[in-house]
Amino acid sequence: RGRMRAGVGGNSAMGGARAQAAEMPRRAGGPHDAGVEKQGEGKPGASTEAAKVPSIAEIRAAIPKECFEHSIPYSLFLVLRDALVMASIFMLATRVLRTPGLSPEPLALWEWIGWAVYGFAQGSAAIGWWVLAHECGHCGFSPNRTLNDAVGWVLHSLMLVPYFSWQYSHGKHHSKTNHLIDGETHVPETMESVQKVGFELLHRWFGDDCFAIFELFTHLVVGWPVYLFLNVTGGRRLKGQELEKPLPMKLGIVDHFRPSSPLFPESWQIRIALSTLGVVLTLLGIAAATRAFGWSALLVHYWMPYLWVNFWLVLYTWLQHTDPNIPHYGDDDWTWVKGALCTIDRPYGFFDWMHHHIGSTHVAHHLFSTLPCYRAEEATRHLKAYLEPRGLYNYDATPWPLAAWRVAKTCHFVEDVKGTQYYKSFGSKSKKH
Repeated sequence: RGRMRAGVGGNSAMGGARAQAAEMPRRAGGPHDAGVEKQGEGKPGASTEAAKVPSIAEIRAAIPKECFEHSIPYSLFLVLRDALVMASIFMLATRVLRTPGLSPEPLALWEWIGWAVYGFAQGSAAIGWWVLAHECGHCGFSPNRTLNDAVGWVLHSLMLVPYFSWQYSHGKHHSKTNHLIDGETHVPETMESVQKVGFELLHRWFGDDCFAIFELFTHLVVGWPVYLFLNVTGGRRLKGQELEKPLPMKLGIVDHFRPSSPLFPESWQIRIALSTLGVVLTLLGIAAATRAFGWSALLVHYWMPYLWVNFWLVLYTWLQHTDPNIPHYGDDDWTWVKGALCTIDRPYGFFDWMHHHIGSTHVAHHLFSTLPCYRAEEATRHLKAYLEPRGLYNYDATPWPLAAWRVAKTCHFVEDVKGTQYYKSFGSKSKKH
């Protein structure tokens, strides 16, 4: 199986290192890509006494300037390309399969299997639009913010994603990557917090494999909606106040839909309302289509692909920053560059093309979020040449289904939220006793 190479944890310069923090230059990649970002030089690790973490300017100098150039026509072409892929899948399915609810006769078993395959194929294709909308939120789609927001709002709304709301929280994820207190999405739980919800007990009852299946289900099926509605897996600090985990209720419900949600500053209320409006308009369209064509037609044409869209979204976010060898940092140890370098590139085969290489070029994306996705492959080649000799480039060649299984079995909690922490598993804990 593939192994993690040249990480920022373990034997690298950043494993357990503390850093001097300095202000980082402002970037235009999102609401949090500025102001709160820090960078620094790490103190030497145990096995690399002379190593240091480079500055963001030093890393950027390793990438050709043309990698940062946008092409609005090409970005719009990618929107059209993905639309053609989805239209082709739709036309093929409707030519071969009868749509449930529209056919006078019940569907055969092979047709239901065909619609299940269609759900996966169409959902996997739709992630292309998801990624492009994500690029819009970072100003990676174009240098024109109005164009970015118009395209991003439409594409994300069609997939029931509150565009500006998620832009804000995702910007926080970028500005505080792998920060144990202020990070956002897939922030590790402590043993205390997982004991609160009975996960340790479930592991004792189920065992390693069954608990891993439970982990996969909770992340890949229900993880996205509970994050949007309750900010589960979000940070431990909000508006200067410490929050309890895993369900942060100290400031009230922390959701992505209400303009008054404590997740957002007051200055974002209009944008949050527009985000929710986009979702509501899509739901009204779905309701009208359900009345016209029946719920079973909408099930196979919208809701099944929708579940696969959520699957891919959470899979990418989870695997890009989670591994037993990747560190997470408390207040004193974290710096912006160290956090950004705690990102893992993984191969996804044919899906790399469908998904604009979001999973195989994610190190570049976290370092330079305004860099266009269609330049990311070239930028990654230069980044790898610069970072890998320094032991700072994370790449795991493990096939993604096996990587997800390994993470589900081994990454359950951290011991503390101070210093430098690595994921532990209930299985390894039980073997010690």
